[in-house]
Amino acid sequence: MNEPSVKEGDLLWAPSEDMQKTSRMAAYMTWLRDRKAVAANDYQALWEWSVSHIPEFWESLWQFFDVQASRPYTDILRGSMPGAQWFAGSELNYAEHVFRSASPDRPALLSCSEIRDLAPVSWKELRDQVSSVAASLRDMGVQKGDRVAAYLPNIPETIVAFLAAASIGATWSSCSPDFGTRSVVDRFQQIRPKVLFAVDGYAYGGKSFDRLPEVVRLKESLAGLEKVIVIPYGSGTGRPSLPTGLSDALLWPDLLSKE
Repeated sequence: MNEPSVKEGDLLWAPSEDMQKTSRMAAYMTWLRDRKAVAANDYQALWEWSVSHIPEFWESLWQFFDVQASRPYTDILRGSMPGAQWFAGSELNYAEHVFRSASPDRPALLSCSEIRDLAPVSWKELRDQVSSVAASLRDMGVQKGDRVAAYLPNIPETIVAFLAAASIGATWSSCSPDFGTRSVVDRFQQIRPKVLFAVDGYAYGGKSFDRLPEVVRLKESLAGLEKVIVIPYGSGTGRPSLPTGLSDALLWPDLLSKE
């Protein structure tokens, strides 16, 4: 038998010198030296400083990345793990920070799957869709602190729905559609979501899987669920035929027309 060419402990890859000099970590270490007088000139020195000056390290990251908060923090760290409170008193919105990276020069998303060809989503398209879905969620009564659940694969609609929920201040939880009903109910019933996003089906290994019967069972099993939104994916159509148990469900295209 031939000996394996790679053994435990072998270095598999190292960044080039140019990559190291132009990395975000290098920029951060320069910033630390210039702004905080912290001489962390290599990874090991930076790590040692970060674990011996924990509040200072995390505050420096907040400042270096220019985190925007509608309410500033009063304490960087309260207590210790587990149960520690980080940046106590602060309030910020994740969706706001995502869109700070928007640029017309590059797409926000690139996606493909067994069902869909590779396609870009521009930052404008993403913003417009998030705005429409967020407006629809508000019309459904979703408010800060409510829970929004998703029975979705990793597709652009999932990102849009998540950012829409986050922009309102709702809590997001998700499960892959290849999970069985019992597993999904066990997860979601703990948080009692107000709204559920779900696909009609998906494909894997060249086979199609209809998930609408499972979505019906989820609707029947989740106490407090007020609205189901079906995303046409497995069917590949804009308006799939919904079973009787989902007669009052909304379809994703209808949310995108909201302003």
